[in-house]
Amino acid sequence: MDKHSILKQIFGHDEFREGQEGMIDQLLNGYDVLGVMPTGAGKSICYQIPALLMEGITLVISPLISLMKDQVMSLKACGVPAAYINSSLTPGQQAEAIRRAGNGAYKVIYVAPERLEMPSFVWFAQHTNISLLAVDEAHCVSQWGHDFRPSYLHIAEFIEKLPKRPPVAAFTATATRQVRTDIIQLLRLQEPYCLTTGFNRPNLRFGSVKPTDKFNMLLSFLGDTDGDCGIVYCNTRKTVEDVTLRLIEEGYIATRYHAGLTDAERQANQDAFQYDRAKIMVATNAFGMGIDKSNVRFVVHYNMPRNLESYYQEAGRAGRDGQPAECLLLYSGQDVITGKWMIEHSDENSELTPEQREAVMKLDMEKLKQMTYYATSKSCLRQYILRYFGEQDVPQNCSNCSVCDDEPFEVDTGRRTRRPRTEEERRIRREERVVRRGERKNRRMSEVDGFTAWERALFENLKMLRQLIASERSVPAYTVFSDAALIDMVRKHPTSMDAFLDVSGVGLVKQEQYGQVFLAVIRDGREPNEAINELQDYQKQKLIKSNKNALWTDAEENQLRSEYEAEMPLREIARTHERTVGGIRARLQKLGLIE
Repeated sequence: MDKHSILKQIFGHDEFREGQEGMIDQLLNGYDVLGVMPTGAGKSICYQIPALLMEGITLVISPLISLMKDQVMSLKACGVPAAYINSSLTPGQQAEAIRRAGNGAYKVIYVAPERLEMPSFVWFAQHTNISLLAVDEAHCVSQWGHDFRPSYLHIAEFIEKLPKRPPVAAFTATATRQVRTDIIQLLRLQEPYCLTTGFNRPNLRFGSVKPTDKFNMLLSFLGDTDGDCGIVYCNTRKTVEDVTLRLIEEGYIATRYHAGLTDAERQANQDAFQYDRAKIMVATNAFGMGIDKSNVRFVVHYNMPRNLESYYQEAGRAGRDGQPAECLLLYSGQDVITGKWMIEHSDENSELTPEQREAVMKLDMEKLKQMTYYATSKSCLRQYILRYFGEQDVPQNCSNCSVCDDEPFEVDTGRRTRRPRTEEERRIRREERVVRRGERKNRRMSEVDGFTAWERALFENLKMLRQLIASERSVPAYTVFSDAALIDMVRKHPTSMDAFLDVSGVGLVKQEQYGQVFLAVIRDGREPNEAINELQDYQKQKLIKSNKNALWTDAEENQLRSEYEAEMPLREIARTHERTVGGIRARLQKLGLIE
């Protein structure tokens, strides 16, 4: 296959986005690249397609476990063999993953930068064909960036230890000119092809207000979000706890994330948000880097971040599917005071010399000042952001921010009345909110997307079907199909498997896995529950028939053992081996792995 075939057949897209094809061509020709592309622009495609066209393994350096899991899950959903090796796995699972990688089981492997310093992993890399090395969130290498990580400084040393230097690809969404220079120097990129596609995210609407009461302003904003998924960022753990509790009291399905929670609770809360069991994530900036959840429709900053890099990266987690999304900043003078205190008492750069720390603190104070100017700007907010990142040819009016829409900076929400105290008052408020959301949702679907009443009903049925499939497979709903893909299904109304392949986001694997059941709803008008039940019965009979006399090979049993030890769900193991869950359980009992 060539790059265009992979783009369509694996990832389900007809055309490359801006900058992607050039980056891919350079990597395939053996050159280093530096890509500065906004969140949602498709940076991962730039190294994933070369990974599938090159012999050997693509090694991806990624800073967070959650990011690795998300990327691997998305790749597997498209039929790409991928894995991650990190501290969330037991030593035995890590060893098994490395063994399988050495046998060519994966095309893409994600690791944290700290692993590059482990002698055992260096030995593995030296004896494996590493065809490409990609560095995600590359701004972390720069002490002048907003998220400096000393472990990134060891990446260049690791590359030099390899018997053959692979092409190196560095990607980031937010980087000033100084940070871009640091990335090239500190990663020792060799005459890299550098591309900055622009920082503009036209689907995001930016707003900055100074409310009389932040929480009441938040409630007023959430009342217009139709119950969509979103993130509320706070600058302290205490604020996270307070906002989460008050949202739950108001009837919202919210959860929390900050460094003070146990690892188990953080993971459980993140999963609840990823799987749409919780609609609102209230978090400190410890949450979110690399999160690929495509249906985040809003990001609210309850407190002002310390710099525009952090703000734009966090706000950019909204609208990754290209659909309209809201980014709201709630500003107060206290945020500036808190920001200064955090900068003065920061221990994030403990490995720096006193002189370097002083220089970084001075720079951080200047960035806080620039962030304050943005928060209180009387001119276009989008223009301010783009000029900060070096874009000068920017329109004076974007028509998609609170300033250009002529909304006042200081806002009195008009909601100073006493919060409901009784359960009955809260119940009435919740019921009123449900009615208002339904009305707004119908109005939005008809006015914004141009859907008829029938199309709106089909869209809701497709969302329900997607959720049923996601629940059955224990995966986030957006890894089945994004909202944008469902909207394209409604608009194109495919009536055959070939036509289903024309839908944006549908590749060959997803066509085979989901085509029949989605066509049953689109073409035949089946209800989601009825359609998925029929498909399950068909698949069950097919598996029973195909496995009636099928024998287990040694290779299959070894694979089964490693999958079970990696805590893969039985349903997923069954699909991998094309056998029933009962058959898998029986084989595990015979192997002595379960009773």
